[in-house]
Amino acid sequence: MTGINLNASSDHDGFLPENQLILNAVSEGIYGFNLEGNAVFVNPAAERMTGWKSAELLGKNIHDCHHHSHLDGSHYPKEECPIYNTLKDGIAREISHEVFWRKDGSSFPVHYSSTPVYKDDSLVGVVAIFRDISIQKQTEQSLRQALQQVQALSEKLSSENQYLQLELADKTGDVGISGTSVQIKQLIGQIKLVANTESTVLISGENGTGKELVARNLHKLSNRADKPLVCVNCAAFSSNLLESELFGHEKGAYTGATSRRKGRFELANNGTLFLDEVAELTLEAQSKLLRVIQEQEFERVGSSDTIKVDIRLITATHHNLLKRVEQGLFRMDLYYRLNVFPIFVPPLRDRLSDIPELVSHIIQELNRKLGKKITRVSHKGLRRLMQHTWPGNVRELQNVIERESILSQSQVLQLSQQLAPESSPNETVKSSSDQSLAAIEKQHITKVLQESHWRISGPTGSAAKLGLPSSTLRSRMKKLNITRPV
Repeated sequence: MTGINLNASSDHDGFLPENQLILNAVSEGIYGFNLEGNAVFVNPAAERMTGWKSAELLGKNIHDCHHHSHLDGSHYPKEECPIYNTLKDGIAREISHEVFWRKDGSSFPVHYSSTPVYKDDSLVGVVAIFRDISIQKQTEQSLRQALQQVQALSEKLSSENQYLQLELADKTGDVGISGTSVQIKQLIGQIKLVANTESTVLISGENGTGKELVARNLHKLSNRADKPLVCVNCAAFSSNLLESELFGHEKGAYTGATSRRKGRFELANNGTLFLDEVAELTLEAQSKLLRVIQEQEFERVGSSDTIKVDIRLITATHHNLLKRVEQGLFRMDLYYRLNVFPIFVPPLRDRLSDIPELVSHIIQELNRKLGKKITRVSHKGLRRLMQHTWPGNVRELQNVIERESILSQSQVLQLSQQLAPESSPNETVKSSSDQSLAAIEKQHITKVLQESHWRISGPTGSAAKLGLPSSTLRSRMKKLNITRPV
């Protein structure tokens, strides 16, 4: 059995007088108990730590003095005390999660052991040895707090790094807006007027006109330019995932949420948040967005903790939002919150005079991207570009020039690929005005799909030709009810 054996005559119910000098010299507190559980020995270290003098404790039940309650003040019955249980069963115990109470009513965390004392193989008492572990507990708490701070910072850096990697992968050029047409001059003037304010901006225009470039310029010219610009394509996520993408989620919030993740609102704190295709938000998501705009606060999915943010909001859409309000697809109160300063990005067919400058800018970017040394487009090729009406706008122009650059072995692009047959610009504009924007978009996407033999992904797929991610194209096909003919 584990314990202390006394094989000589003893004093104080089992404690040797010759060992008392040693017991008095140690820095740990030591109590000796007889079989009745009363104190028969108290060393000076125990007196210093508890404030109780040995004369006040000898012959008394020490549990009633300073082990009578837990740290929260709840009663600690003597029957549950490990020290007194050792008196019953002779089993040694070691405890590190309790407190002793001092004479002045204060407490301190202790680590203590209770060891049975035997004489002639008979249990005669218990020795309890304890020490004050306040500094150890404080150190542990400080380490836990430091670890939490490091973990929070690590999560923040991980989230920001993940987002920045996505941004770098998605960004193919600078934020310059090329052109000298009246429409572009008006656009640039509007950007300069509102950029350095905190006003919410709603950018509208057809697909491929460069709405994100406008948003990047607004951020670049604002007083938040040194803070993050976080972009979200609302059409690229399902309604279930979009809320998590915007507001973040806690671990276990839903199936697949294996770790806590910060949303785009948190990442954009003190910076700018750009919501592209904002018309794609569900009515539920619109309600939450309205609250964030009004209160500048939100909760992560799966959490009730409120997070405060300071963001400048910029949104964009190719839809007529007011019409969607009339159709019950978009909240009127949110529409007025977003439409503080509207900016319209003109389609390329309305500014054909900007094509030479746009082409020059695109070629410079492609030379860096492809490692080419192309200098210009031939005069004949440029005339053909000027005669096209560009239903896909600047994005379509970029795709045409990039395809030609890849195929060309010369420094001058000849435009060997045939552009889609077009009627005159005036006829196209007239026919377009008789159709809804969605019908025009459906017609154009269907045409590109047919040309690509209904292939969506890959370098020769429809998504690449349209300058869209594959997921976005599939989303648009579903929304516009575009299906491959049997």
